[in-house]
Amino acid sequence: MTGAARAAGTTPSADLIVIGGGIHGCATAMYAALRGLSVTLLEKETVARHASGVNAGGVRRLGRHYAEVAISQRSMEIWYGLEDFLAADCGFNVAPQIRVIEAEVELEDARRRVRDLNEMGFDHEVILDQKQLREHLPAVSDHVIGGLACLEDGFAQPFHTTFAIARKAKAEGVRIVETCRATGLRQSEGVWSVETTEGTFRAAKVLIAGGAWGNDLSSSLGEPVPLKDCAPMMIVTSRLPHFCDAVVSAIGRPLSFKQMPNGTVVIGGGRLGRADRTTNLSEILFDELHLTAETASDIFPIMREASIVRTWSGVESILPDAIPVMGPSARHEGLFYSFGYSTHGFQLGPGCGEVMAELIATGSTGYSLDAFAVNRFAA
Repeated sequence: MTGAARAAGTTPSADLIVIGGGIHGCATAMYAALRGLSVTLLEKETVARHASGVNAGGVRRLGRHYAEVAISQRSMEIWYGLEDFLAADCGFNVAPQIRVIEAEVELEDARRRVRDLNEMGFDHEVILDQKQLREHLPAVSDHVIGGLACLEDGFAQPFHTTFAIARKAKAEGVRIVETCRATGLRQSEGVWSVETTEGTFRAAKVLIAGGAWGNDLSSSLGEPVPLKDCAPMMIVTSRLPHFCDAVVSAIGRPLSFKQMPNGTVVIGGGRLGRADRTTNLSEILFDELHLTAETASDIFPIMREASIVRTWSGVESILPDAIPVMGPSARHEGLFYSFGYSTHGFQLGPGCGEVMAELIATGSTGYSLDAFAVNRFAA
């Protein structure tokens, strides 16, 4: 580093600054530290405060965008050993993920998808006929004709998982600074300065992993993306007799559905409330929530006996192609992005964290990130 840079007060205090304390920021910070980098993580509120702490907890490869499949597979390998690695209970359970099929046209789409995946070299998704489906879901409605399934996926507790990753990151030397909002970035003499509500932090490299707020910073650096706020809504019901061991969704309708060990049922799957990034708050829209409950009852008639105990939502974001911005900046050296996971980033967290840490530490990765480029919307 030049003497001029030191004189200007741009001596870095870390190799990497990560902005954002969700599962992607925490996982990347952890893996970067394991690669020997000194890392500071800045979080504007508290770790797992938003999407990473309030999502449905699905650990699924099922139904991934084709561009995500390879990383999702790697992430699943990590998930199988994650609790041992973190020495923590993440509430992880291996369970079938099944998308129920209610019409012949949906069945054809599912068959086409399985063929596509097979041609790509992946065989984790399978078609279930009506008999096979009922072996996994005996309480499913008679009108359901089959399913698309990944039988070795699962679910976990999002809040516990993200906190466990943050604790591991700390144990590996990551400095986590909470209630510290990043307000601006600038680069001078190869060093990034991150202005925050708690002062200035400096590093050679920066990762923006700010979830629904990631576009605020990328836009300030000349790389805006069409990120929209959203608020996925969740329902928890009263306890029911045990009837479901799988995580269930539907090809033709928004749904995410699982029965917990205590008998309650957690339902979500895409119906959106109202999100406000400026206040960090979200709002339940009960007309939409009614449709979620109706879908669950259509597919599982036993749900007509349940009552809603509580609901919640959280501030999330979604991009037009429903896949994240992940990879290097197209304009700035030493700047990286990992945000915009479009309501399905939880399972990807460990895998994307490992990939991004490899990219940041070495300058390359064995996975293609072209589909996730920040400038793909520039035209």
